[in-house]
Amino acid sequence: MVFSSLTFLYFFLPITLLIYFVSPKAIKNFILLVTGLFFYAWGEPIYVLIMILSAAIDYTAGRIMHWKDNNKTVRTICLIVSVLMNVGLLGIFKYSSFFITNINAVFGTSISDPQLPLPIGISFYTFQSMSYTIDLYRRKIKVQKNLINFMAFVTMFPQIVAGPIVTYDEVAERLDDRKTTVDDIADGIAVFVKGLGKKVLLANNIGLLWSQVKAMDYTQISVFTAWIGIIAFAFQIYFDFSGYSDMAVGLGKMLGFEFPNNFNYPYTSKSISEFWRRWHITLGSWFREYVYIPLGGNRNGTARTIYNLAVTWALTGFWHGACWNFMLWGIYFGILIILERFVYGKFLAKLPKILGIFYTFVLVLFGWVLFETATLKDAFNYFKAMFGATGKFYDVKATYFLVTYGVVLVLCIIGSTQLVKKGAEYVTKFSTKLSLSVRPLIQLAIMLLSTAYLVNETYNPFLYFRF
Repeated sequence: MVFSSLTFLYFFLPITLLIYFVSPKAIKNFILLVTGLFFYAWGEPIYVLIMILSAAIDYTAGRIMHWKDNNKTVRTICLIVSVLMNVGLLGIFKYSSFFITNINAVFGTSISDPQLPLPIGISFYTFQSMSYTIDLYRRKIKVQKNLINFMAFVTMFPQIVAGPIVTYDEVAERLDDRKTTVDDIADGIAVFVKGLGKKVLLANNIGLLWSQVKAMDYTQISVFTAWIGIIAFAFQIYFDFSGYSDMAVGLGKMLGFEFPNNFNYPYTSKSISEFWRRWHITLGSWFREYVYIPLGGNRNGTARTIYNLAVTWALTGFWHGACWNFMLWGIYFGILIILERFVYGKFLAKLPKILGIFYTFVLVLFGWVLFETATLKDAFNYFKAMFGATGKFYDVKATYFLVTYGVVLVLCIIGSTQLVKKGAEYVTKFSTKLSLSVRPLIQLAIMLLSTAYLVNETYNPFLYFRF
C-alpha cells in the first residue's frame, strides 16, 4: 500500500500533541507508545507486529543481562540472540529475494522466492533497538526495566520510519524524566517548519524534474539532460531526507527529547570523507560505533584499516538495499575514502575551497547514479549519456527542464548552502526586534504554502521509506 505518512503525520500532529501535553507525566511514555504504534500501523497494519517482536526480544535480552550480570556466558548468549534476531529479520524481509535470485542464477537452482513486502523503516528501528543490547552488554548504559519506556523509545513516532537513528544512550535520561518549556516548543516548531518546507516545497518540486528524466530512455538523452537530471535527484534526496530528519528533530524538541542532527550542509563538503561526516550523520555514527571500531578501526596498521573501511562501506551500501547497485555504491565510496586517507588526502586539503566542493559534488553525483538506477545496465547507460555516448549534447528537453525548473533549481542550490542561515544571523545581529517579527511570518508562510501543496498535489514520495 502507499504510505502517505507525511500527510497523515501533518494532520495527525495537532491532536497527538494536545493529548500528550494534557496527559499526566506518569502516562506520557504510554501516550508515545500508543501514538507510535498507531502511526506505524497506519502504513503497516500487519508488520507492526515485527517491530513489536524486535523490541520485545531486545527488552527481554536486556533484563536477562541485568539479572545475570556476573554470568558472562548468559550475557553473551543474550547479545547473540538480540543481534541474530534483528539481523535475521532484515535478512528475511529485506534480503531473502536478493540471495534467492543470485543463488538461482549462479547454481541453476529454482528456489521459490516468497517476495515478502519490505516493512517500512525496518532498517532504522532494528538498528535502533539493537544498539540498546549492544551498549548494555558493553556496560555503557543502564538497563531499562520499564517495558513501556523501552517500547516508547523504539516506537517513537517522529523518527520511527526514516530516522535519524537514535541510540538508547541519547534519550535514556529523558525517557525517565523530561520537561518541555515554551522555548522548547517554539524551537521545535521552527525546526519542524524548516523541515516541512525542505520536503514539500523543495524536494517534491525538484523531484518532478528527476521523475521525468528517470522515465526516459537513457540511450537517447542528451548530456545536459543527464547531468541536470542527476543534479535534480541529488537535491531531491537531500531535501527529502534532511527535511524529514528536521521534522523529527523538531517534534522531538516539542516532546522533550534532543534527537541528534542528521545533516550538516553536506554539499558544501571539500572531500568525500567530509561529505560522509555531514550526510546521514547518525547512520555513519552507527556503523563507526558498532562495525568499524569493533573490527579494529585504525589501530592495527594500514592494511587492516583498509580492510575495516572496505567491510564497513560494503555493509553500508548493502544496508540501503538488496541489489548490486547499492553494494557497488557503498564500495565506490569506500574506495574514495581509502584513497583520500592514504593517497591524495593531503593534496586535496591544499586545494581552494571551491575546487574541493566541485570535486566532491561531482563524485557524489556519480554515486547517486548507482544509487538511484534500477540495474547496473541502467547505471552504465546513464554514465554513458553523461559523457556524450548518445551523440547529443543539448536538446529541446533540456531547454524545457531549464525553463520549467530553473527557479526551484536555484532555490535548491541556495538552500543547500549556509547562505540562508548566515542571512538570518545577520538580520538578528542587525535588529533583534526585526528578526523576532519576521521569523514567525516566514514560518507561517511556509506552513500555509506546504499545507496548500499537500492538499492539492499527489506527488509526495518519501525516498528513505524503502530502507
